[in-house]
Formats: sequence, C-alpha cells, structure tokens
Amino acid sequence: MTPHTTNRTLTVATDRHLVRSRWHSQRFIVARISAPETRTGLDRPPANLAFVLDRSGSMDGQKLRLAAQAVEEGIGRLQPTDRFSIVMYDREIDVLVPGSLATPAVCRDAVERLHQVAARGSTNLGNGWLAGCEQVATALIPDGVNRILLLTDGLANEGITDAAELARHASELRARGVSTSTFGVGNDFDEVLLQGMAQAGGGHFYDIAGAAAIRDHISSEVGDALTVVARDVALQVVMPDGVRIESLGAFPEVTGGGRTRIELGDLVAGQEVEVPLRLYFPLGRIGDAIPAVLSLADRDGVLADATGRLAWEFADDAANNTQPRDHEVDRVIARVFVARARREAVRLNRAGDFTAARGALEATARRIKGYAGRDPELREIVMELMGEVETFRHAMPERQRKEAYAASAYAMQSRAPDGAARTARP
Repeated sequence: MTPHTTNRTLTVATDRHLVRSRWHSQRFIVARISAPETRTGLDRPPANLAFVLDRSGSMDGQKLRLAAQAVEEGIGRLQPTDRFSIVMYDREIDVLVPGSLATPAVCRDAVERLHQVAARGSTNLGNGWLAGCEQVATALIPDGVNRILLLTDGLANEGITDAAELARHASELRARGVSTSTFGVGNDFDEVLLQGMAQAGGGHFYDIAGAAAIRDHISSEVGDALTVVARDVALQVVMPDGVRIESLGAFPEVTGGGRTRIELGDLVAGQEVEVPLRLYFPLGRIGDAIPAVLSLADRDGVLADATGRLAWEFADDAANNTQPRDHEVDRVIARVFVARARREAVRLNRAGDFTAARGALEATARRIKGYAGRDPELREIVMELMGEVETFRHAMPERQRKEAYAASAYAMQSRAPDGAARTARP
C-alpha cells in the first residue's frame, strides 16, 4: 500500500489514482489507524459499566454460574473511582446492584448477590438492556467510558423484540455517550439482533460457542473499556461535491456539512483498524484533479493531528485501463466483500434459498478474480471463498451459521478472529 500521510497514526491509500472522464468510476480507499499505546499526560478515562445478564431458564447451570464468575472478575479489575451496576433479567427485571462506585465493600456485596441468583422464566431482553442503560445514563461520566455489557443465550421473546427498534435505541444512547456491547451464547440467540445493537451502539458483538468461553469474552470487553485511549473516534473525509462516499465495513457513516464521518467508536491502546471506503466519481474533464483530505477526530483531541491526503485525476480510457493497482488495498477490499457475501449467504441459507446463497459467494469470487492478476494473496482469497461454496449447498447446522456470521461481523469491524480488538502487540 503506497501511503500518503502526515502522521503515523493514520495512513491512507487508494487502489488507483486515475478515474474515467466519460464514465462513472468507482475507486477504493483503505485508511489504516494505529491508536497510541497510552494517553500521553492523561490517566485512563474512568469506567461506568453495566453488566446485564440473561437469567432465563435456558441459562440454568453452568452458563449462569460462569457468567456470574466473569462479572465477578470484571468488577475485581475496577478502581474505586469506576462505577458499575448489575442487572438480571428473565420475564422480570431485577437491578441486582444499582449504579455504584466500585469500592471494596460494594464489590464484596455484589459478589454475594451474584452467588444467590437462580435461573427462571423467559427472555425480556429489551427491558433488561434498557434497565442497564438507565443505571449508566443516570450517573453518566462525561469524561469516562460508559458501556453496557449485555449477555444472552436466547431470543428476545418479551417486551421489545423488534431488532430495528432495539438498534435505534442503541444509536440514540450512543449519541448520549452510552455504548452497548453484546454477547450471544450457544446456538439459540439472534446474532443479527445482537450484532445490530452493538454496531448501532458503538460497541462490539461476540459469538460465544460454549459456556466455557464466557469468561474470556467478558474479560476481553472489560479490558477494552479499561484501556481506552481515544473515545468516540471518527474518520472524517472531505471531498469535492459530486463524489459520493460509502463505508464498506460495519462502521456507520454520517454525511453533512461538506464532509463524511465514519464513526469508529472507542479505540484501545495499540489498536489497529482498517477502514475500507468506496468512492463514486462523477464525470469530469481530462487532467482535472479530485483531492481528498482524511483526518481523525475524537472526543478528547487525542488524535487531532492525524491527517492524510489523496488525489485522483480524470484520464481517458486507455490510461485508466493500463494504470497500476495497489494490491495491498485490493486485498483489504476483497476481504470486506468476502465478509459481506458470507453474511448474505448465511441469511439465504437460513431462509432455505441454497442456490442464491451459493450464488452470492460465487459472484464475489468472480469479481475478485477479475482483478487479482498474479497476486498470490488475492488468488488465495478466491480459492478459499470457492472452497466455502459447497458448505452452503445444503442447510447448515446452526452453530456453523453463527460462526460464519460472526467471522463476517468481526472482519467488517476490523477485529481479530475471536472478536477482540486487533493490536500490534503479540
């Protein structure tokens, strides 16, 4: 990837620098962001966490016990200046521990209460989550990390059950400074609902295959909250009128005021994020240039000096057809399109449309093959994708669907294969 940047925190590159003068061209950008290892001169932001746990009948036994242990370990990592609350839900909502400072006495009392919880009833996920949101929002820490950690092993079958409505509430809460991360356990939860809430809510989604992994995933998310170095990060793109910008990953975009903002959420120490964008160019006059300025913004100004610049030039078809490609950019974009195709194939497979599921993967493989040339990594991406086609020819086991969906969700949010933040550290 040929970089154009003025700060090592942000590197930007495009797949090609020429665009067609007489046809509407599409070009791609990859912005690579490297968060600092520490907040220079600043303490970490205080945390205000709500642990919202499903205690419906299906959570009985090992799942509920391990979830309680994970919360116990999580609150054990907090400082007395941090805040936390615990909400348990089934058909009823119980605020087990109201929002409180994480003093030793409060933490001990919380652990005792956790050990007395028993599973019961059905799943009022929406109201349980909103109760946790209320605990955080009532004592919002303006300069802190305010986050809900919602865990369930089932479907939202009471209260608010509509995925779009829950995502809308998550987005509204995000605008107020309250983020949401979600954890689905086993094979019976709704991954589309949970991932949608996390994406809209500026948090993270985790697929947990078995109860034994609950601790690792909650620990990862608590660790993220306690190592945030930049809050509410956004990639801002300024281009001339007539150029449309599309975020290809799972990061929401907001357009207005002459710029497009790609909302990235909080970044943790050393985190590395790739942001793929597609540009739609208008027609133009040969030789004219189209500039772009990309910059980072965050709530505390930690990344304020990170800026990158790119430019394209209108040219004739012959020049466009022979221009070189940046295959490093091509690889990132290819992986994102693979993730999008896989997510769609999961949806179609669940709906029983196996032919269309297969077709979604095959069409993406053909598209990547069309520009892969002799690049070995791009050719390998095509081969791997074609290797998945057979899997989608028949009804897939539910666990396999969830793993495929989660892999796509993680890739589209530039996270590691286990859903954790990608960092440069080993």
